Amino acid sequence: MATQYGGYSDHGEYSRYGDHARYTDGRSTGRGERRPRLPLALRAPVEARAWREFAYVLLSLPISIVLFTFAVTMLSLGAGLLVTFLGIPVLAAGLAGCRGFGSLERTRARALLGLEVAPPEPLRPRGKGALSWMGAVLRSGTSWRHVLYAVLHLPWAVFSFAVSVAFWSYGWAMLTYPLWFWVFPMYGGQGGLQLYGDEQHRIYLDNPFEITVTALVGLLFTLATPWIVRALTTVDRVLVHGLLGPSRLASRVVELESDRGVVVDTAAADLRRIERDLHDGAQARLVALAMDLGLAKEKLREDPRAAARMVDEAHGEVKTALQELRDLARGIHPAVLTDRGLDAALSAVASRCTVPVQVEVDLTERPAPAIEGIAYFTVSELLQNVSKHSGARSASVDVWRVENRLMVQVVDDGVGGADASAGSGLAGLAGRLDAVDGILVVDSPAGGPTRVTAELPWRA
Repeated sequence: MATQYGGYSDHGEYSRYGDHARYTDGRSTGRGERRPRLPLALRAPVEARAWREFAYVLLSLPISIVLFTFAVTMLSLGAGLLVTFLGIPVLAAGLAGCRGFGSLERTRARALLGLEVAPPEPLRPRGKGALSWMGAVLRSGTSWRHVLYAVLHLPWAVFSFAVSVAFWSYGWAMLTYPLWFWVFPMYGGQGGLQLYGDEQHRIYLDNPFEITVTALVGLLFTLATPWIVRALTTVDRVLVHGLLGPSRLASRVVELESDRGVVVDTAAADLRRIERDLHDGAQARLVALAMDLGLAKEKLREDPRAAARMVDEAHGEVKTALQELRDLARGIHPAVLTDRGLDAALSAVASRCTVPVQVEVDLTERPAPAIEGIAYFTVSELLQNVSKHSGARSASVDVWRVENRLMVQVVDDGVGGADASAGSGLAGLAGRLDAVDGILVVDSPAGGPTRVTAELPWRA
């Protein structure tokens, strides 16, 4: 079944957007969605996100106290017992416990802050048994990063707890002070809220003007508190992501493994395509050609004219087979790209497009052959989409270099609506670019124009 959400479908057919609008700022703006009437600054204090972040700060203090106490106690005890054999298992148990607390913190951050942090790389003991496991725990940099989080998070949790509770309580208390003054006009023999007092004089907020000013100041505190708490939790996000998540090296290894899988799958798909084209195209024609030449050989003595006619038809089949072989070779790697570079190769691709295409290549030197080939096939596939699906009257191709990046941009004035996230051919193209640390950006509003920009690493 073809994808119907918009852009190029998974069958290569173009489909417009339905009732849903495009996504902006990560949130859907569909026609059926109601937008809030109040601005964000006014509704922030009563939003669920603000209360979740405040709950995160409140929970951080007791959790960080327990985590800090556990980490310092176990490390101190383990270090003190290192003169005996007991120090090693105590240290390993302390590090393992910190990793367990780290899992709890990642879950809490996901539930209250909406922060998705992947679990770190698992332990890889070199053998079986308790000693191998303890050695893996002690060697793991992830374990020591969890200990560092346990030590650093306590002072920050104390600071953020004090600031958040002070602003939150003072803000709501001052904002609702007129209500309290109305319910309790006289408390302890004194009217109003005592603002200041010493042995000689005292200041009370007990007249309408002072009560109104107090409520207005409380309103300002209440409106500012969610943003202060959000700024404080930003530091928590950095700590959780930086110390409790996978290391950069591990993330890079996972990314390279994924890219390697994409490259292998792409190469296998290309080999299957080449085999299919050879079997269904040139090979079939060559088999038919051999049969026609065999019949012509038998007819040569009996009917020279018929044999000549059959040879002439076989000559046409030879030309057709040669053209198919040239097209197949061009699809594998065009000779003009190897001999003359991107400018000439892209001009040849543009000449076969069904709409006029203007090509401009601004490069003082040639990139690496692999990068050059990917750029060529990217433009070739994009121009095929322009010919088949865009309904454009003209298009342009621009290639230039920005520092250590090769930029490729294809623009057409078609109907727009292309979407790389809809499982289309653009998604596969984005995967190929990602395999070499490239990026594909599609800007195609409904009604056009469509602007597709590919960014590749420059390798000379």
